[in-house]
Amino acid sequence: MQPCRLSDRAVISLSGPEARSFLQSLVSNDIERLQPGHGLYAALLSPQGKIGFDFFLVEGDGAILLDVAATARDALLKKFKMYRLRARVEIEARDQLGVYTAMSGHPATRPTPYTARAVTFRDPRFAGLPARSIGAIAEMPADLPGPGAYHEVRLQLGVPEGSDFGFEKIFALDGGLDELHAISFEKGCYVGQELTARMKHRATSRKRPVIVTAASDLPLAGTAITQNGDIGEIIATYGSRGLASVRLDKWEPAKNTEAGNSAITLTKPDWLSNG
Repeated sequence: MQPCRLSDRAVISLSGPEARSFLQSLVSNDIERLQPGHGLYAALLSPQGKIGFDFFLVEGDGAILLDVAATARDALLKKFKMYRLRARVEIEARDQLGVYTAMSGHPATRPTPYTARAVTFRDPRFAGLPARSIGAIAEMPADLPGPGAYHEVRLQLGVPEGSDFGFEKIFALDGGLDELHAISFEKGCYVGQELTARMKHRATSRKRPVIVTAASDLPLAGTAITQNGDIGEIIATYGSRGLASVRLDKWEPAKNTEAGNSAITLTKPDWLSNG
């Protein structure tokens, strides 16, 4: 896909001698796996194990940088500062930094790749997604298109993020965060860890996000999906394509079904099939 600026994303930085231990005690993935040039995908869950915020973490500019939905930035800042207590960690918004995808280079008039001026990492969720970069907005191309092409690719692959999960509505495992590599089951305690681990080991998580399509615009998020009873609901709509949360134990008879008065098709995404 073509390079684009994800103008619907924002950057938060955490720095200081206890930044890593602070995050390790809070987020769902193992911060010890965070290495230069390699990003992590993680979430901050509610104590009940539901997804509050999802984000990427990468080292850069002398700090740990978080790539998060712009609409969630202020709430996440507030939550981190609530948890900080006396930890020696600085938490701040970095409005001078932007998030980009599929950045590689520039025409021959400027042979230095823009990725050399940014922190670039492979999207850890699924190989079909483009690489991500965080860079100073003033040093990056000013004429890039917005995030439309990225979201088209993401939705074709059925990868949920940000507002698709809602706020503290979906359990981490029901949201596919295990298959999307956002959860470590080997690290120590973090917020929501107890219930997430219990659901994993008792195999009580039965729902996952899948791709939903229709011939015309989909019904609103929250619409029940029915075929011989409710099997799930639509959680995000983008015209005629979106995402639905369905019960895996009722998957086979539900590929072609209904939501509201609309005929819909449900497709299992490759990341879930291979997860």
